[in-house]
Amino acid sequence: MSNMIRWEPAREMMTLRDAMDHLFDEAFTRPFHMNGGWSSPAIDMYQTNDEVVVKAALPGLKAEEVQINVTGDMLTLKGETNQKEEVKEKAYHIREQRWGSFERSIPLPTMVVANKARAEFENGILTVILPKAEEVRPKTISIKAR
Repeated sequence: MSNMIRWEPAREMMTLRDAMDHLFDEAFTRPFHMNGGWSSPAIDMYQTNDEVVVKAALPGLKAEEVQINVTGDMLTLKGETNQKEEVKEKAYHIREQRWGSFERSIPLPTMVVANKARAEFENGILTVILPKAEEVRPKTISIKAR
C-alpha cells in the first residue's frame, strides 16, 4: 500500500521571506561589483582534522600586493590592483576587468594557531593554511578490554 500526499498548491509557492533571502543572497554574495571596483575575491574554505584552508581567487595580483591578517576568529584579506592601461582614444565595447582595492573578512570555523599559518600564491590563487589549535583537534581514545 502506498502513501498518498494531498497536493496543496500554496505549499509550493515561494514565501515573501524566501524571495527576500534569495534577493539578498544574490546581491551580496557575488564576487565583484558592477562599477569597475572589487568588492571582495571569491573564496573556498574547508577544514581537515588538522587545519583550516582558505583559497582566494586573486587574478592579476602578485603575492606582495596582498596582506593577510588573523585577529581572533577572523581572517582578513586585503589588496589592491591598479589599472594596467587606459586607452583614451578608443571606445570600449566590453570592459569587465577589475581594479582597485578590496578587503574581505572571513569568520573562521574553529580556533587556529595564527603564528604557524602559511600562505602560498600560484597562478592567481592564494592558499592560506591555518593549523587548528591543539584543543580543538580530534583526539583518539584507545579502549582497553578486560
